[in-house]
Amino acid sequence: QVQLVESGGGLVQAGGSLRLSCAASGSLFSSYPMGWFRQAPGKEREFVAAINWNGGNTYYADSVKDRFTISRNGTKNTVYLQMNSLEPEDTAVYYCAAGSTIDVVRAGGGSWGQGTQVTVSS
Repeated sequence: QVQLVESGGGLVQAGGSLRLSCAASGSLFSSYPMGWFRQAPGKEREFVAAINWNGGNTYYADSVKDRFTISRNGTKNTVYLQMNSLEPEDTAVYYCAAGSTIDVVRAGGGSWGQGTQVTVSS
């Protein structure tokens, strides 16, 4: 079981940028596909982005494509979500996820972090 801790959230104006980090514990980090989800108030948790075990393949929700970039650093056991051109609609708690396969991650299975709040003001 991998443990995940997110950081990097905060308050930013529309059009600004933030970079979220997810630190993972455990020696098997390099073999896990990883992802990011978000949950806005009153809404269901939704998929944002995912990355396979070696970073060679990435996947994005249509709503964030061309604005967000997911990446990973195996040496630091960390996954990042670079968020540019932020919009008020991006306001949510962002969660890091890890799973045994990319399909498990994208479906919302596997392990979760506690989340980090991102607030985008207009």
